[in-house]
Amino acid sequence: MTDRLATEAGDEDGPPSGAVLGAPCWVSLAAHDLAATRAFYEAVLGWEFRPGGLGDGFAVAMSDGRPVAGIGAMAPTLGVATAWLPYFGVADPDDTASRVRERGGTVGVGPIPFPLGRAALLADSSGAAFGIWSGDLVRDWSGWHPEAKVGLRLVTRNAFDAAIFYGEVLGWTRPGGCDVRYENEEVILVCGGLAMARITSGAVEAAPDPDVRPHWQVQFTVDDVAECTRAALKRDGTVTGEWEDEAGRWAAVRDAQGAQFTVFEPGGGALVG
Repeated sequence: MTDRLATEAGDEDGPPSGAVLGAPCWVSLAAHDLAATRAFYEAVLGWEFRPGGLGDGFAVAMSDGRPVAGIGAMAPTLGVATAWLPYFGVADPDDTASRVRERGGTVGVGPIPFPLGRAALLADSSGAAFGIWSGDLVRDWSGWHPEAKVGLRLVTRNAFDAAIFYGEVLGWTRPGGCDVRYENEEVILVCGGLAMARITSGAVEAAPDPDVRPHWQVQFTVDDVAECTRAALKRDGTVTGEWEDEAGRWAAVRDAQGAQFTVFEPGGGALVG
């Protein structure tokens, strides 16, 4: 397999420039109550849903005609918390899972086969959960576009250590792959000219904070943060924080089943991905 990921069958144009090996390729949520979760995100983020390629228990969320995310039904017997997870495209999930173990991470599930490819759920050496995917991609994912509706940020204890882990596991710096930059005290993953993910651990001179629980934040761009938070509260969601910076307005939200995500309203600065 080359550095360019395969597309779904019939997509003659191929994937956009962001769809390279090691880059984010999807975000997904496993929910205990699929119908209630879909209703929550329809009301809060204005999403519409279409069937996915993984059976009746999976749907693809659409915004402005582009796929944004996947929501699937979680087996009730699992009894685990719901969470948004990013997925990164890889050529060989077995090899990637082995490299995760070798570098102090863990393999939670898989790799397991699906109709369109193979996936695994992993955690990095600090405990942040993420997924990997090898196979056909959802066409025209919003995260591959300059006006991306989806952004990713890893909040961790040591951004440089995390960048080394993911760089080695996902091959970020292979020829034809992604570029890793350092700007404004963040490590930034740039693929196809777009900032696809960011890694942050606070000020560069600060010691790692032992109280930080490393995790990937999944961020969705919206027109009005205040409207989204009001809608979330009306539907048994929780707003855990609101803030502004040079890029715009932000809010951290938990849906009615406890899955956390961030909404972002651009406000004159560069889009934070």
